[in-house]
Amino acid sequence: MSEANRGIAAPDETRVSPTVFKLPDLGEGLTEAEILEWKVSVGDTVAVDQVIVEVETAKAAVDVPIPVAGTVAELYAKAGTVVDVGSPLIAVTARDAAAERYREEERAGSGNVLVGYGTSGTRRSRRRAARPSSAGPAAAPPARDDVARVISPVVRRLAKDNGIDVGVIAATGPGGVVLRRDVEKAIADVAPAPAPDARDEKASAPREQTASGPRDEDAAERVPLRGVRRATAEKLSRSRREIPDATTWVDVDATRLVKLKRRIGRADPDAGVGMLALFAAIAVAGLRRFPELNAYVDTERQEIVRLPRVHLGFAAQTDRGLVVPVVRDAHRMTLAELAAALRERTEEAREGRLSPGDLTGGTFTLNNYGVFGVDGSTPIINHPEAAMLGVGRIAEKPWAHNGKVRVREVTQLSFTFDHRVCDGGVAGGFLRFVADCVERPEMLVSRR
Repeated sequence: MSEANRGIAAPDETRVSPTVFKLPDLGEGLTEAEILEWKVSVGDTVAVDQVIVEVETAKAAVDVPIPVAGTVAELYAKAGTVVDVGSPLIAVTARDAAAERYREEERAGSGNVLVGYGTSGTRRSRRRAARPSSAGPAAAPPARDDVARVISPVVRRLAKDNGIDVGVIAATGPGGVVLRRDVEKAIADVAPAPAPDARDEKASAPREQTASGPRDEDAAERVPLRGVRRATAEKLSRSRREIPDATTWVDVDATRLVKLKRRIGRADPDAGVGMLALFAAIAVAGLRRFPELNAYVDTERQEIVRLPRVHLGFAAQTDRGLVVPVVRDAHRMTLAELAAALRERTEEAREGRLSPGDLTGGTFTLNNYGVFGVDGSTPIINHPEAAMLGVGRIAEKPWAHNGKVRVREVTQLSFTFDHRVCDGGVAGGFLRFVADCVERPEMLVSRR
């Protein structure tokens, strides 16, 4: 392959006017993204497919590569700025061949403008790319230890904004990974103590009067709704507006299910089957018996759309907020396969490696809010799905068992459903089936 084809200028090539690279369509109907961190500066030399910026969409954090080679002439937005799709992102003084190829692709709408994103089945690494020298593209040096120890871009940015060297932080995450709480502790440790009279000065300062009442800048904090937070707020608000939901619940004896988990752990420790996987398998079995719940309502055509495949979403709490990763075709998986898929999605969510496609397309959601130590909840349906199963904490409680009151492992199940899709009979039947499987796990193999 020639140097020109690789995006490296041949000695006789001449520079041309800067090529403006716009924020590409990141897929899944996304219209904007927030600039998290620029990987290059004005004057840097960039190569084709080099990651130039990390952005956060309403779905995930995404590394954006550049489809042309050349020298960075201008950055159009600062970190923290929200940029619309199609708006100028960066200007590069590119080589003739590369610039023309990019312009042709942009005019044709080929979908290749965002090189390396959404066009390959291989997941791209989120590790920070090395910046080439001004002399041209160079081989990437070994990753610094502090960069390798910080997986989450949110944690990395928090440390950078507060001048914290993550290389000297005591990490508490698995494998020596620096977590958000580690950075927050480091920030608190170095924060200067307030002056003795600082409180008196604040108390004596006049408060500004506004049309909506007094404003005390020291007492109020305004947090922009962006990224995942904004997408979650919009989806939940839409769910409340459009879906006439109802919730039913039941307390169940989960003692035998807990024992089953332990037996599986002893028999096959590498399978990693936890309670989430068991409840996921039970939910999928319930949807086989009550397929009308694996559906959504097409409001424009006034139709209930029943779906043949189960794409199971599950709620996961991350540094970026609550997200719902999706395990596709969960109905085709064995228990071990389902457990592995749930672990993989959970790790990707916590490390910020989920793509927009990993967070959309679910047909039913499982919400294990018991991890927060609570017994019950009335969750909001994940629009446009028709139902959500919630699981509370499993705790020892007195329970009538075989004619005697004994201490058993008890949990509460809640089931929120779209009343347009089904009536109480179907919802109650599904929840009762799930409860029976929790109390007698052998039903998973004895009933179809």
